[in-house]
Amino acid sequence: MSSAASQPNVLIVEDEPSQREVLAYNLESEGYGVSRAVNGEEALMLVKESAPDLIVLDWMLPNVSGIEVCRQLKTKAETRNVPIIMLSARSEEVDRVRGLETGADDYVIKPYSVVELMARVRSQLRRTRPATVGQVLEFDGITLDSESHKVFRDGNSLKLGPTEFRLLSTFMEKPGRVWSREQLLDRVWGRDIYVDTRTVDVHIGRLRKALCQFGGDDPVRTVRGAGYALG
Repeated sequence: MSSAASQPNVLIVEDEPSQREVLAYNLESEGYGVSRAVNGEEALMLVKESAPDLIVLDWMLPNVSGIEVCRQLKTKAETRNVPIIMLSARSEEVDRVRGLETGADDYVIKPYSVVELMARVRSQLRRTRPATVGQVLEFDGITLDSESHKVFRDGNSLKLGPTEFRLLSTFMEKPGRVWSREQLLDRVWGRDIYVDTRTVDVHIGRLRKALCQFGGDDPVRTVRGAGYALG
């Protein structure tokens, strides 16, 4: 399986085709998975099907506005933590304040620099998906370096397969969070690949074996009827 499956997925919500494609091209060039929506209704439907890791959202959309999309997503528990970067030609301070108060995590005025926007995307993902932007993650004696693809536990170098590495990256980005098998399939294998949920159990078993190859307690917790968590 490609390691790209664990790369962040960005949803672009933009009704202007040329701007939408420029954004998609630059995001894909950075290695992100990209989904597209041309209006607010489609955006809400796509997010309901599978929440992205970040949303680039135009304010001026037909029918359901970007502000309304943002408001709806930020009031739901399952989507309120998805970062939203609002794009708008409205440059007045009152509009910027309104966008941020509605829940947008960042506000970018059109016309914008694509280079600056990509930097803002990385900044938001550094907060929510740190392993994907090269940060070293640490938890309870376990160190994961996503750039060098190395894992250590209490100073010992661990040998992990690529799938186990992506599983551990997912767990270490949010220690304590319970991930269902379906969520792990989406994050680690990718949304477009059919894999039986029992495959998750097999790779969790391999990850546990790898983490304990030099001794120590098993840090992966099974939550009956819910899934798995680290710590």
